[in-house]
Amino acid sequence: MHDFIMIEDSEFWNVSCDGPYVPIKTISEAMVTVPKTRKEYNDVDRKSIEKTFSAKKILVCGIGTDEYNHISACQSTKKIWEALPTAHDGTTQVKQSKIDMLTTEYELFKMKENESFLDISFYLHHQ
Repeated sequence: MHDFIMIEDSEFWNVSCDGPYVPIKTISEAMVTVPKTRKEYNDVDRKSIEKTFSAKKILVCGIGTDEYNHISACQSTKKIWEALPTAHDGTTQVKQSKIDMLTTEYELFKMKENESFLDISFYLHHQ
């Protein structure tokens, strides 16, 4: 997925890492920055916002149904990108549980008296 985003446009990758582009303006009296209204957007603002939406579309179109269900509530491409590892592989607890379960299976694994090495080999390759 990362390679596809990079190939499409390097700005897409920036949106995924840095978060969405929000056009801002400075109010000179108070010296504070506030988001612009849509009417105040210039061409650069509109193009940057389009990049944000395109990056989100690429991520959403490139994942499966299971992953989509985990990220559908994410508002930005950055949040989607951060949520995908958990959606794809599970949380750290889930990973540790899988490791523990496989370790236990390995430790309990024994060849039975009536089994040959070929039987075990066949069993292992078809799991």
